[in-house]
Amino acid sequence: MSPEGPVLAVDGLSVRLPGGGDRAHAVEGVSFAVGPGEIVCVVGESGSGKSVTAFSVMGLLPPALKPVAGAIRLEGENVLAASPKRLRDLRGTRMAMVFQEPMTALNPVLKIGDQIDEVLRIHTDLGPADRRAKVLAILGAMRLPDPERIAGSYPHQISGGQRQRIMIAAAMVLDPALLIADEPTTALDVTTQAQILRLIKEMQTRRGTGVLFITHDFGVVAEIADRVVVMQKGHIVEEGRAADVLRRPQHSYTRMLIGAVPSLKPAVTREIKAPVALDAVGIGKTYRSASLFGRAKIVRAAESVDIRIRRGETVGIVGESGSGKTTVARCIARLMPPSEGAILVPDIDIAKLTERRLRPYRRKIQVVFQDPYRSLNPRRTVGASIIEGPMNFGTNHADATARARDLMGLVGLQPDALARYPHQFSGGQRQRVAIARALAMEPEILIADEAVSALDVSVQRQVLALLRDVQERFDLAILFITHDLRVAAQICDRIVVMEKGVVVEQGVTAQVYAAPAHPYTRALIEAAPGRDFGVGEA
Repeated sequence: MSPEGPVLAVDGLSVRLPGGGDRAHAVEGVSFAVGPGEIVCVVGESGSGKSVTAFSVMGLLPPALKPVAGAIRLEGENVLAASPKRLRDLRGTRMAMVFQEPMTALNPVLKIGDQIDEVLRIHTDLGPADRRAKVLAILGAMRLPDPERIAGSYPHQISGGQRQRIMIAAAMVLDPALLIADEPTTALDVTTQAQILRLIKEMQTRRGTGVLFITHDFGVVAEIADRVVVMQKGHIVEEGRAADVLRRPQHSYTRMLIGAVPSLKPAVTREIKAPVALDAVGIGKTYRSASLFGRAKIVRAAESVDIRIRRGETVGIVGESGSGKTTVARCIARLMPPSEGAILVPDIDIAKLTERRLRPYRRKIQVVFQDPYRSLNPRRTVGASIIEGPMNFGTNHADATARARDLMGLVGLQPDALARYPHQFSGGQRQRVAIARALAMEPEILIADEAVSALDVSVQRQVLALLRDVQERFDLAILFITHDLRVAAQICDRIVVMEKGVVVEQGVTAQVYAAPAHPYTRALIEAAPGRDFGVGEA
């Protein structure tokens, strides 16, 4: 830590929760510091208080949460005592924040350049030409291709990784002393994640910025942290140098979090000789966008994809965003029609069936999506959501409800919870509800589309174990879509690697991981965070 003192010093911070919760404080007695040019990772599961701590520093807590004790000093100034006007001045100039989901943080109707320019207009006296030059310079520093084009683009016109770089650019354009990054890489591909982590580390080193990095993933910690603060239920349970905490964790909670990071060593391979549940042959999907001027734009999202899944087998599709893996999954589930190819279930081609003829096959293929909160109706109880499908196919209310109660117990939830609404569950519990809803249809094929990518590593491990359990119970064929090679290693019997709409490699998971034949596969494996440090290798 620099002799001039820390950039950030949190001293005895306590934030009270509204009454009726499971504890009195969101955080209690929290103390730590961030020095100039230092990256401090705050690690913990959802509900540990790490994001409340970060929002307290920025002065962005919702009205229901009140700091009741302690101090937060930014370069010696107590931000808890600052007026709203002073806080606005400090944000952007002396401290800045990068959020988890840039699409919700960026204004969808403003161009990228205008959004970064707004920071400069509010906080500096620079003229339009100087501001424009500074915007293009920071976009170039973020390693974004063609800064002029990016500045003139809207958020929806660039990739997720590029949007996250834009958020970092807006945060860093005024050289703040403190950068807070709240789960900025959780939903990104491993290769994009590795690029963003490298970028943050480069910017921090070059500009001497102190970084408070919020995460639940010790793989990320191993990649980027100088020091680590571990939080559980609002308290700090362990703190120290990253190497010490990773190699010699003292607290059982820390050991649990490190142990929950999935290993890149594939689980024991099973030889599946069961009948084929699904055979996708030559699947292709082409999008054509009409144009008033010139030729229509043609995008081949998937081309000549072959996937076979047997009963009781899990086949994974891995690849970056834009690789075509979700497009293939949606075609197989017939959420969209493929442009070409056959989908045999098990020997009836459903690829070109009309909706009326397709209906009997709908219950055979069920999907569990990435975000259960968006796929569950917030205005309906989870019980109503679970029984809706079976009742649409002729099951009476009493039988559907009885099965829903059984399924809630199977996925590790109380049957009485059927009367609750989605917002009354945690993220991991909502994903269990989504799995129960899919199983209520008694499917033969289950498609899990990034079903664990946004979950804490400990909850992720529980959901993976649940998927294995229900697969054995119901002899399910599972198509598992993921960008995380660690997760794929733990659940997939065979793996299909996609790049730019094409299958570049496939085979038994253990064999592909041991000797990847394609350079893209090797790049995905090598990009796993914490790999060099050995996190998740036990």
